[in-house]
Amino acid sequence: MALREQLLAVAAELRRRKAEGEKTISIGDDTLAELRRVVESHRGGAIAEGGLRTADLPAAFAPSAPARPFAEPPAAVPEAKTEARIEKPENRSPKLETRTSGASMPESKIENPKSAISPPAFELPAGDKSTRWNWLRDFVINHSVCQAHVRPGKKVVLGVGSVDARIFFCGEAPGAEEEIQGEPFVGAAGQLLTKMIKGMGLERSQVYIGNIMNWRPEIATPAGLEQTGNRPPTAEEMAFCLPFLKAQLAIVQPAVIVALGATAAAGLLGAGTFKALGEIRGRWHAFAGVPLMVTYHPSYLLRDQSIRKKRIVWEDLLQVMEKANLPINDKQRGYFLEK
Repeated sequence: MALREQLLAVAAELRRRKAEGEKTISIGDDTLAELRRVVESHRGGAIAEGGLRTADLPAAFAPSAPARPFAEPPAAVPEAKTEARIEKPENRSPKLETRTSGASMPESKIENPKSAISPPAFELPAGDKSTRWNWLRDFVINHSVCQAHVRPGKKVVLGVGSVDARIFFCGEAPGAEEEIQGEPFVGAAGQLLTKMIKGMGLERSQVYIGNIMNWRPEIATPAGLEQTGNRPPTAEEMAFCLPFLKAQLAIVQPAVIVALGATAAAGLLGAGTFKALGEIRGRWHAFAGVPLMVTYHPSYLLRDQSIRKKRIVWEDLLQVMEKANLPINDKQRGYFLEK
């Protein structure tokens, strides 16, 4: 991958972490040494120890610089509307325009960069929940736009779990593990989410887990190489996939939605709702007429495993349990309380 694309991936991660409430980041000597090595390998020339110019790196990585605030979080997404009709997919649809905030993707990655693609219009068929979900799964997985954004050997991802679930966990987009297995939240963050669900007294199979996006947001990668790193989905990408999410909600009819992370919250609540996740988490909102609780993404807890942060998330989940009429015992109420 080109150095520029690696730095874009780093910048995307920094934006994600700022949106989830982190204000500063520390860079160690080992990281700086690795950055020197990467820059040297891409330039094809030697860079003396200590001779890396700050202009070559993002500001947050400048040697000997104090920790800096992250960049602004990704733009929020207006709620998309689903029309009551079915459009038969064309043999080939132009790809959505995919951009990393602050820098355009190379033209070779965008087939039709100037044309927007409208969200799909469709109507769920009659039948029981399983029949409707199976139809939706086939429709989404085989949709020409979704297929156009999936790299060879990777999969489009729809939600999984119980169609009778009372709790609907919603993330932003698949990552590397998810696009391989075709299932949301199966990587390290997904394993932690499973533990959180067990702490609520449930099994993963008893809830529904999905994402706003149905494919992994692309980062330009040389042919034959695997994409490394993730970026937040654009407003256009999430707007395109929102009808698929609404259809899943229409089938499952949960009592509660849990938005995991800032990008998912922005996609569900709309533009200008918040600047940092801490402003809106822990309070009830609504999406498509369903009560919505916003909390931190499990990946945030993987980075900050303090008891205090775990308790913050757990208090959000206690509210979810109460709203979903789940029993809560004294042991559960006391999880992650500092003693």
